[in-house]
Amino acid sequence: MITRSAAFYDVLNHFRDYQGQARRIHELILARRPEATTLLDVGCGTGKHIEYLKDYYRAEGFDINDDLLRIARGRCPETPFYKADMTDFDLGKSFDVVICLFSGIGYVRTAEGLEKAAACISRHVAPGGIVLLEPWFSPDNYWREHVVLNVVDEPDRKIVWMYSHAGSEDLSVLDIHYLVGTPAGVEHFSERHELGLFTCEQYQSAFTQAGLSVEFDARGLAGRGLYLGKKE
Repeated sequence: MITRSAAFYDVLNHFRDYQGQARRIHELILARRPEATTLLDVGCGTGKHIEYLKDYYRAEGFDINDDLLRIARGRCPETPFYKADMTDFDLGKSFDVVICLFSGIGYVRTAEGLEKAAACISRHVAPGGIVLLEPWFSPDNYWREHVVLNVVDEPDRKIVWMYSHAGSEDLSVLDIHYLVGTPAGVEHFSERHELGLFTCEQYQSAFTQAGLSVEFDARGLAGRGLYLGKKE
């Protein structure tokens, strides 16, 4: 899970086009729920998507990580943010649109967790509302025996983070090692991330059990596809 890396989460993910993704999300919503005015971001992280989506919708968000939420509140001070677990949350309200992006759904880890998250999400979708969910890898397309290297090169801060893909048939394990260098010195730490590997059938079943019809957009936002659910 994200611990010490939260402080430079946005720097590590500088390659993501949040503004472009927000425009694409808005297009998808207009095509399916043009009258939508409210939006909930499940697993909102540092609020980068909300930073742009709040131009179109009255947005709210939640995450389980206090450090990420602190950054989100600083970025979007007028936006309500909550601390909650996506497998067990109740905000006491519903939204026209619920999104869960950047493969955050993988952190539910198990098929049971996926079903619980889908049920919680569905309870927060207004009748006729929609869900946009970006999946993590499936068992079939997960990169096993693959090493990943990312580098941040700033004048007064250098970050190298590296991990290899490991795990079992239905669970991916990323032991991420960080080297963070500043003029004050270089430090090393690691984080262990465990994400469930779910099939298309499992996603569709979780949506259907939660009372949502579902379609799959293979293009998605960043090459991982996108599930689009609707509450009839």
